[in-house]
Amino acid sequence: MWNLKLDTRSTSNAEASLDVRFPLPFVVPVRTKKRFFVPPSTKIKAKMTASQDQEANTRAAGFVIRQEYMERSINIACTAGVFDPYIPPEGDARLSSLSREGLKQRTQQIKQGAASQLAIRKIKEHDPEFTAKSFAVKAQEIFVEAHDSLTQFNKEKLHSLVTERCYPEMVRGNRYKTLRWRFVESLEPPKVVHARCPDMVTKGNLYGQVTVRMHSRQTLAIYDRFGRLMMGSEEEPRDVLEYLVLERHLINPYGMWRLHGKIVPAWAPAKEPVVKTIMIPGPELKPGEEFEELNYEVPKPKAVQWHK
Repeated sequence: MWNLKLDTRSTSNAEASLDVRFPLPFVVPVRTKKRFFVPPSTKIKAKMTASQDQEANTRAAGFVIRQEYMERSINIACTAGVFDPYIPPEGDARLSSLSREGLKQRTQQIKQGAASQLAIRKIKEHDPEFTAKSFAVKAQEIFVEAHDSLTQFNKEKLHSLVTERCYPEMVRGNRYKTLRWRFVESLEPPKVVHARCPDMVTKGNLYGQVTVRMHSRQTLAIYDRFGRLMMGSEEEPRDVLEYLVLERHLINPYGMWRLHGKIVPAWAPAKEPVVKTIMIPGPELKPGEEFEELNYEVPKPKAVQWHK
């Protein structure tokens, strides 16, 4: 590429002539590449994840990767939760309204009822037949029908009685279990204690949420897939105090009041743990023998030290 001719006949170095002849056309390939200075301390190859490596190989092969958008579908038939939930007073259903603590709670409920009255007025604009007294009885009927449908695994009817937010909470974990639930009686008449009218997406898209206090007596028994009792009893009724939240899409002319959730107060007692049962191996019976005739004594488990 380079043709150099050096004339050294002169004794002086300054007189030395350099004859450089360039071939035509002259192309310097080094100029077409970009050179970036990288400090020595940063010459560490970054570790690529499997997804990044796969994406780089796909782009090198000439395939175009479409951009993925993180989208989540929403349901406008109901809201995603309870708006401004009702805070039950501590000791509800235990304190008398004639005591000092009962009178304090009664006055607080009257003060907090102003916002509920405004919400009830909005509900009556879309549902003229709504009244607090009749709605409490209707809410109790919806509650009983929903739990009867749950024990019978009637999905079609259950969807018409509960919202899309409440349905997965009710059926979660009940696939291989048998439920026995019964409504015995109502200890106190149900009553409306809270009402709100939230909106979603737009300002005029209103939803009505009404909280109903229900004090009743119920029985509940849960059996596992082998028929063993996990918790509860079918014969022993218990007193249950619940705060039910019912919701309706007010601007929908075909909307219905459906069970939306429950409010569990912070002072509520903890649930009883599930008692897991196991089968203790017994003696092998011969044909024609019965277990009662052997007078077999079940061995007691040995004491185990769980901690020091």
